[in-house]
Amino acid sequence: MKFLNHLEEWFITFLMAGATLIIFVAVGHRYAAGWPIPVVQDWLLELNLGWAQELCIIMFVWMAKFGAAYGVRTGIHVGVDVLINQMKKPLRGKFIIFGLLAGATFTAIVAFFGFNFVWENGMHYAVYSKLGLASPDMFAGPTTPDLEWPTWAVYSAVPFGSTLMCFRFLQVTVNFIRSGELPKHDHGHVEGVEEIKIPAEEPQISVREPFHTATDKEDKR
Repeated sequence: MKFLNHLEEWFITFLMAGATLIIFVAVGHRYAAGWPIPVVQDWLLELNLGWAQELCIIMFVWMAKFGAAYGVRTGIHVGVDVLINQMKKPLRGKFIIFGLLAGATFTAIVAFFGFNFVWENGMHYAVYSKLGLASPDMFAGPTTPDLEWPTWAVYSAVPFGSTLMCFRFLQVTVNFIRSGELPKHDHGHVEGVEEIKIPAEEPQISVREPFHTATDKEDKR
């Protein structure tokens, strides 16, 4: 289970970092290509980064689907639980379990219909072609405009992400039945950073010498 958690986090991190880097390079290329620098400008104009926008959109879609599953596991999703928190403990637990199972059911339905759509959109042709069973009347499916990737591979984020999200709902449900606790996310904590408690310094009391006036000094003399 820890391997799946780490794989999920690494995949989301890779998508976020990759999309950010691609956007940075594409924007930098667009502005740098307008500079009248001999040789460099010609070289930049020869570079075709028209696919960058499409790739970033695809990466953000995949990141959103798998990020939603990560949110279920860690308790990041925003929920309105004011009424549920006012209920007594047994009734509150039943409503929480109902909500989690409803989320699992919904994501399972999305995954089922998403898989059917992807399969009919060209995935069946790709699988049958790999197995040598493809027939001429099979539909190969459309491709993306810039990258010319099969759209069924891009749309696979829906069934795969929804399946993982359904699994996370069921996982949270089982953990809640066993322990009675829901995952909570601390927005002030950064993953991978250890918190170091700094002991409070004791207040230092400074003793000042009493103020002496000129008359006091004369009296001492």
